[in-house]
Amino acid sequence: MNKMRLSGNKILITGGATGIGFAIARAFHSLGNDILICGRRKDRLDEATKFLPGTKSFRCDISSPEDRSRMYAFMADRFGEINILVNNAGIQRPADFLTGEDGMKYFHEEISTNLEAQLCMLAHFVPMLSKKSPAAVVNVSSGLGFVPLSRFPVYSATKAAIHSLTLSLRHQLKGTDIGVFELIPPTVYDTELKGKTLDKTDWMSSSSDVAAALVHGMETGESEIAVGAARRWNRASRDELDSIFDEINR
Repeated sequence: MNKMRLSGNKILITGGATGIGFAIARAFHSLGNDILICGRRKDRLDEATKFLPGTKSFRCDISSPEDRSRMYAFMADRFGEINILVNNAGIQRPADFLTGEDGMKYFHEEISTNLEAQLCMLAHFVPMLSKKSPAAVVNVSSGLGFVPLSRFPVYSATKAAIHSLTLSLRHQLKGTDIGVFELIPPTVYDTELKGKTLDKTDWMSSSSDVAAALVHGMETGESEIAVGAARRWNRASRDELDSIFDEINR
């Protein structure tokens, strides 16, 4: 169990200008941390840094190797070495196998952003984090990694992969001072993941609820931080998971 100091850290948050990422940035900013956020849209990054004075930002598509290299150079020159990495950036697109290749035109983008980029970020930053104490990785998966939403099959599959990856990473790093946390949100209604905010339902949570759960979980050393409805999903039996799947995929 790795409990984290929650102030005086240097933190990189991918996808940190909107939704869950911005809520996490806001929570850690209020606790007295140096924060760098990255994201694809400069206008949203500018809005976020205005709201969070002192926060640095860098426009970056983390699925692009060239953009990641530019971000690493920016960090070395303008921000310095981090001791907490929050792998949050993700995209979600509907996909319909019945429509053939046209219905799957975004799957490369989802896989490269939601999984491949996270692997590359870990490969780059874990050696750096291994020299820091305390240090942490936060991988943001999803309740949909445990109970897939069939309309978003690729997204759900990438989040299942992030859960598996995090288990392996935690085992590899168990002899180090790097805490490995998995943040498991349910569907969040006030995020732009689907392109618009959603009407709240009983199995949704807010981005601020998710950020508060992360802060509490890191402070207490909770390795799997499931939020709202996802608390039930990530500990459910197979029969319960089948029932939940039927419920959310009506």
